[in-house]
Amino acid sequence: MMKSADLRQKYLDFFTDKIRKHKKIDSFSLILENDSTTLFTSSGMQPLVRYLLGEKHSMGKKLVDSQKCFRAEDIEEVGDNRHTTMFEMLGNWSLGDYFKKEQLEWFFDFLIKEVKLDPARLYVTIFAGDKKTNTPRDTESELIWKTQFAQIQKDFQDKGIIDRENPLITVNVNPENGMNKTDRIFYYGVNKNWWSRSGIPENMPVGEPGGPDSEVFFDFDPGGKRKIHENSVFNNTPCHPNCDCGRFLEIGNSVFMEFVKGKNGFKPLPTKNVDFGGGLERILAAANDEPDIFKTDLFWPIIKEIEKEYKVDYKGNEAAMRVVTDHIKAAVFMISEGLEPSNKMQGYVLRRLLRSAAVKMNQLKGGLTPGFDDIAYTVLEIYRDTAYFQDGVALRTKIADILSGEMEKFAVSLDRGLKEFNKADDDQLNDLFAFNLFQTYGFPFEVTAELFMQKGKKLEKKNFDKIFEDHRKLSRTASAGMFKGGLADHSEIITKLHTATHLLHTALRKILGEDIKQAGSNITSERLRFDFTYPSKITKEELNKVEVLVNEGIANNLPVKSAIMGKEEAIKTGASALFGQKYPEKVKVYTIGKSDKPGEYFSKELCGGPHVDFTGKLGTFIIKKEEAVGSGKRRIYAVLEDKKLT
Repeated sequence: MMKSADLRQKYLDFFTDKIRKHKKIDSFSLILENDSTTLFTSSGMQPLVRYLLGEKHSMGKKLVDSQKCFRAEDIEEVGDNRHTTMFEMLGNWSLGDYFKKEQLEWFFDFLIKEVKLDPARLYVTIFAGDKKTNTPRDTESELIWKTQFAQIQKDFQDKGIIDRENPLITVNVNPENGMNKTDRIFYYGVNKNWWSRSGIPENMPVGEPGGPDSEVFFDFDPGGKRKIHENSVFNNTPCHPNCDCGRFLEIGNSVFMEFVKGKNGFKPLPTKNVDFGGGLERILAAANDEPDIFKTDLFWPIIKEIEKEYKVDYKGNEAAMRVVTDHIKAAVFMISEGLEPSNKMQGYVLRRLLRSAAVKMNQLKGGLTPGFDDIAYTVLEIYRDTAYFQDGVALRTKIADILSGEMEKFAVSLDRGLKEFNKADDDQLNDLFAFNLFQTYGFPFEVTAELFMQKGKKLEKKNFDKIFEDHRKLSRTASAGMFKGGLADHSEIITKLHTATHLLHTALRKILGEDIKQAGSNITSERLRFDFTYPSKITKEELNKVEVLVNEGIANNLPVKSAIMGKEEAIKTGASALFGQKYPEKVKVYTIGKSDKPGEYFSKELCGGPHVDFTGKLGTFIIKKEEAVGSGKRRIYAVLEDKKLT
């Protein structure tokens, strides 16, 4: 059985060797600074968007990493053998260096020579083209893949995969109709083989990069002995790599990031880029020929701990135990980065994960508020030899406190929800009432359905789901508006507000004390939000002093300059770094002031930008709101206006 640590290292070594010469970069945080386009880092490319758009990276044109990711949109999918919310994305990038030929050949070599996968069990998909956006069929990738498969043609023939009288690897242009014995390459449209953060081309906002991609799939049931397709809900539909029956698992996606959305359609990016992402968990499952990714060493120790602690077996309870395993793992990663459960944004997602896990444990064993401490500690143990977690004892204590606190709050919510239910008349017990219990008190559908049955009422899941989906669509619309101004667009107002956060950070340290640390920020086109550590309430007089100091920095029209230097050198010269953030060896430092000598500048920080060139362009800085956001943490909302303070 291949171990996850070995596979991760094999991948990094493969791309940093003397042939491929990539530079390894560290994993970014799950919650990206100054990126309002999404709640969490959901892909390896997300922290690197500005470099795909043309900005130069301090580490060069060829990068490789393993990025921790979380996808909230996949919460409802967790429970099958392959979907998770929390995962590691192995990634390699070419920022204007190599392109399709090198990428596809290298990844194929990695899978065959390093992971030792049987090439007869690999299938690939490529982009069929799109008439709406006038993007052509990817025949270049087709030829590259044909060459790769031709090199192992004899192996296929010897294993009886391909008829000797039909030696060519055939291409399937209509895979939804089923696949032939000799098919190895499959064409799909924009719904499957186009990638951007926003999905299909028509959904991409102006300024968003994207491009066609080529995916590699592993076949877990080549001889049909496992009967995966037959036992699937898709057994009445033709089987093909993207049929989702579970027989095929996508293990890698090479995105050819060469376009950017313009006002009048797509235009080429300054350079042709490669953005590869491969799920560590999925490649590991393929390496071990195990179609259930939860049976790999990234999940199985957690499953065993659940079995031990709650006296339940994985067999027969797979779906519920996968949910608990995934959700607690994701929660541990979030808590390790300073997140706490709340009713807003990322905190709400954390709360939902923990309560969903509690519901599933209730279904498995009973008891609405189970303890998850030992399960969480198992997550820490799995990643003990990685750089993801630090301060072991302190982190364990923090996790235990948050888990127990949230379970106590959940018990209170359940109690309140029960009281509301008991007060309701029979004619009030309908699908909308059930949804309101869920929305207001976190009342799970399963518990509500049982209560309805006690009063002779039947709660229809499809009606509940319809109300839920309508609500989610409204939430997405609101969210799209909320996050419309992410730094990825490099708009003028976003750039100004980002520069203002540097002035604000310095002003807070000068007025309130040097112990203050930045704890996060969020910038939209309407305002900036800045989080920082501070143990007590801030007075109006102190806030006024902060505001005045920032505006003095603006009024002095200070120059904003950047320089690339070694991380340690930057820290020694006085540059501030984000607490807990991992930086590469080479960093970009922004200095606000007429000199970069200590005591002669206003602000000096490690940052990726973007910024204005002079502070006089910012306008007037006005603090709109200041509040507490957890133990020892404060938050400021501020704006820039084109007017003078009176």
